[in-house]
Order: sequence, then structure tokens, then C-alpha cells
Amino acid sequence: MTKPDFESTIVMVETPGTPKRRWGLRFLSLLVIVAIGVAAWAWVTLTWDYSDGDRAGVLQKLSRKGWICKTWEGELAQYVVPGLAPQIWQFTVRDAAVATELTNHMGEKLQLHYREHRGVPTNCFGETGYFVDRLVKAEP
Repeated sequence: MTKPDFESTIVMVETPGTPKRRWGLRFLSLLVIVAIGVAAWAWVTLTWDYSDGDRAGVLQKLSRKGWICKTWEGELAQYVVPGLAPQIWQFTVRDAAVATELTNHMGEKLQLHYREHRGVPTNCFGETGYFVDRLVKAEP
């Protein structure tokens, strides 16, 4: 019987936790890439607008809503034919100065300028895709 040669045997021992650390770094890197992607998508959808235009009607509601992200949400009643039920158009206001100006004209006939942004990744920027940016004119 021969004795085993321990000096020539090389045993590779991996330190405990190394594969877990690699997977943790990979997972963290993936989370960072996803967060950067969502932030870039939000920037693109809020920078470029799909459409813009004006809507006229009576401002009937404007309120600040949201648990964490507070946004101004409003409703404009558009009367197509007098005597019929109005069409309600819901919109979002991101600028507090515009929201203050709108609250001063509550219940009046207004013409609002808006920009439509489609594909915004979260409703933290607003519950609707229509963002009012200015009051064009107010009729007495």
C-alpha cells in the first residue's frame, strides 16, 4: 500500500459567500439599469408631447390629490348644446401658479391650453394624460 502524496495534491477551496456576492451585485446592477430606464422613459414622455390644443368650458372642479405625489386634478364641463348633459373633460395641472389662477376662475367659462403626454410610466405625474399649462382667456 502506497501513501498518498499530499504535497502534490492541490485542493481548490472557494471562500464561502462569493457566489452569493456575485449574484447580489448582478441583481443590484439590474435594478440600477431598470431604474435608469424608467427615469429616461419618464423624461422622454414628459418632454415631448403627443398633441396640444385648447378646450373651452366651465371649470367645475380643481383639487389637489395623491398620497405621496400631490397633483392638481380638474374637470371642465364642455357644453356642446345648451340643455344637454355636458361632456366632462378631466385634466392635470403641474404648475402651482396655473392652479392658483384656475381656482380664481372657478365656475366661470374658460379656455384652457393643454399638452397631451402619452405613456407616462406612473400616475405620480398626474392621473390623466392631459396637462394644462395656461389659461388662454376667460370670458365674463
